[in-house]
Amino acid sequence: MDAALTPGLPWRVARVVDSTPETATARSIHLAVPGWRGHLAGQHIDLKLTAEDGYTAQRSYSLSRPADGEHIELTVQRIDDGEVSPYLTEMEPGEQIELRGPIGGWFVWRPAEEARVMLVAGGSGIVPLMAMLRQRLLRGSSQFRLVYSVRTPADVYYAHELSRLERDCDWLRIDLVYTRAAPPQTPRITGRIRLDDLEVADWTPGRDLRVYICGPTGFVESVAAKLIEYGHSPSAIRTERFGPSG
Repeated sequence: MDAALTPGLPWRVARVVDSTPETATARSIHLAVPGWRGHLAGQHIDLKLTAEDGYTAQRSYSLSRPADGEHIELTVQRIDDGEVSPYLTEMEPGEQIELRGPIGGWFVWRPAEEARVMLVAGGSGIVPLMAMLRQRLLRGSSQFRLVYSVRTPADVYYAHELSRLERDCDWLRIDLVYTRAAPPQTPRITGRIRLDDLEVADWTPGRDLRVYICGPTGFVESVAAKLIEYGHSPSAIRTERFGPSG
């Protein structure tokens, strides 16, 4: 069994190293975690906040970078009426927080795998998929395609990095799908992902293709249904979904 999948995970105290903006409402938070044993691209952590009166709130967050010693990174979208995200996005370097992980063994990508990989993200669902792209940049030989659905250009996480990866990496194709507003000269009409956004030459269903979908529950279910309609085997599709807490 991978060390990163070992059960019985302890709570650890993590320290904020730095925090950088990704969009107007999201930040990437770099944490140092003493004793961290590594993780796989696609895994997540549980994070716990404890108030002075003893009240605790716990949430799960995907890891946005591959293993890097005792350092991890989360990208957190601020939800104004949320219990946890407003606090996380205001944390300063040196502040501490409790977490445990890594968690999950199904929604992961390993560099030794040779199958082509299609990533489909809705909004902040890009986070664990970005860890896979970053892992592929370090190691691996698979061809990747990313279909990323966002409301507007301002909502694209990791925008500069994705642009650089697409320019410099011959193993990667990126298709951005805008649902509310698109940049000038964008040929596609704005709107939710359609079947023709997923139907691309050289990315047809086959035994050598694996699909990872991450986003809100409705988005994931809709995309998975379209891919199955197109001919993809359900066994080739792996999903990770999220929704409102509480």
